[in-house]
Amino acid sequence: MDRQPLGQRIRAYRKLKGLTQEQLADRMGISLSVLGSLERGTRPIDPRLLERIAEALNISAEELTAPSLG
Repeated sequence: MDRQPLGQRIRAYRKLKGLTQEQLADRMGISLSVLGSLERGTRPIDPRLLERIAEALNISAEELTAPSLG
């Protein structure tokens, strides 16, 4: 089972949805630098922020955090 870090999963879903970092940050109402640090895994993601990310990506938080099958 692949245990891809959450930041990498956020980046992968963002790209899958055809969004740039700037577009996703705008949808979430956060700065581009904050999104970049989330994707790099250098900033912790609290549950409320995780919900905002999932909503902006039009997926569930569970889908975003579920482990991938490898």
